[in-house]
Amino acid sequence: MIALLQRVAEARVEVDGEVIGAIGRGVLVFVGFEPDDSEQEVYRQLERMLNYRLFSDQDDKMNLSVRDIDGGLLLVPQFTLAADTTRGRRPSFTTAAPPALGEQRFDQLCQKASNIHNEVAKGRFGADMQVILQNDGPVTFLLK
Repeated sequence: MIALLQRVAEARVEVDGEVIGAIGRGVLVFVGFEPDDSEQEVYRQLERMLNYRLFSDQDDKMNLSVRDIDGGLLLVPQFTLAADTTRGRRPSFTTAAPPALGEQRFDQLCQKASNIHNEVAKGRFGADMQVILQNDGPVTFLLK
């Protein structure tokens, strides 16, 4: 599982002009799944997402997580994160999980996140989404 975390002042996802998920201050996470990703791996990465220190404390050090600040978590499926870009000019998606497995893992991630965190929003698997965000920092981390 690959997760691209971005600290945001706000973010939202739209499908066909309708807002389907939105958060204020928090973390926007684009997630891509690979064929070998287990349910346990999904839950391990979720714990990392929620506890990764992206926010500044009173001493202006990145010591606070989205949990610490009680911020929002916006999860957006993005299979292109799992692309093989090692050759040529066109990505190959043979390294990405098949759509059915990717959707299953994304649903598991969202369900578990909603069970353990206060503010969780999500994109829609397989949809043509518009993601609008105000990156704060910018602060971006890639978790593998």
